[in-house]
Amino acid sequence: MSPKPLSITSHDIAREAGVSQSTVSRALRGDPRVDPETAARIVRVADRRGYMPNATARSLVTRRTRTIAVVVADIKNPFYPELVEALHEALGRSGYRMVLVNERTDTRGQAGLADLYRGGGADGALFVSVTIERRVAALVTQSPVPSVLLNRDVDGADVDRVMSDNAGGAAQVAEHLHGLGHRRVAFIAGPANTSTSRDREAGLGGALAQRGAPLDPALRRVGEFTHRSGYQWATDLLDRPDRPTAIFCANDVVAFGALDAARNLGIDVPGAVSIAGFDDVPMASWGAFALTTVRQPLTDMARDAVRVLIDRVEGRADSERQRLVFPTHLVQRTTTGPPPDGARS
Repeated sequence: MSPKPLSITSHDIAREAGVSQSTVSRALRGDPRVDPETAARIVRVADRRGYMPNATARSLVTRRTRTIAVVVADIKNPFYPELVEALHEALGRSGYRMVLVNERTDTRGQAGLADLYRGGGADGALFVSVTIERRVAALVTQSPVPSVLLNRDVDGADVDRVMSDNAGGAAQVAEHLHGLGHRRVAFIAGPANTSTSRDREAGLGGALAQRGAPLDPALRRVGEFTHRSGYQWATDLLDRPDRPTAIFCANDVVAFGALDAARNLGIDVPGAVSIAGFDDVPMASWGAFALTTVRQPLTDMARDAVRVLIDRVEGRADSERQRLVFPTHLVQRTTTGPPPDGARS
């Protein structure tokens, strides 16, 4: 019988690479403080020797799993896969794994989320699509597991927040449309229990009111963040005898539905009606849409959300909660233009 091969340890890798064992640990978890050439040398040695860090043993020592739960409820929206990918990359660079949790509205989903917290399955959680009044607020506030709200706000939750300037972005849309000459601007909102829709409506309405063209309640519709909702409510708005000359949609998916509604009705965009969205998902730049929209800096938001959370997990953060708000950028494409002649009043 051949002898059992000896296990390769991080001390073996450190000896061969000519560095300390702690440097090996930092390099293999992607710590940016390690010199790139040193890190590359350590990785080459580890690969050649077939070394793989024992995550189970490490967690017993550190009491950490080096796993972060990313909690989403609307993964079908193309905005969220892009954000989740940015989070995955940022977590990987910090030496953490990601587990995706579907935060549902039913009790089973809430129970599963509570089990995740109680069971020690994750060192922290990033919430990216929760609603305002859910029991999540109590859960994240009472749990010892650090949490960060990303792209959402939850009333009463004592946690760190990282978001874009939703109100400011919507105000940019209002300024753009008003500057083109639009005075009858409609708004198709998302769910009333989402902070993003609430803040975007506030930004739009406030900016229009400042310019003497307040949002007409008769031109406001509340729906879901879905193509179907955008199609339904845009059809309703465009079928009015006094239809709006511009429609601002609470996100890009709603705006895609509104564009399809206009085309189905034979209404020219932007000649007869302008349509704008929010998020600048990848499809917004496609020629079939060429949507005027508001861009959020997702990579920067994901990076800082991960940094804030890991500082909490690793005990580097102070007691004061952070609220980071990132500026947005209006992206003008071909779905907005001046209103039809005679429609500026």
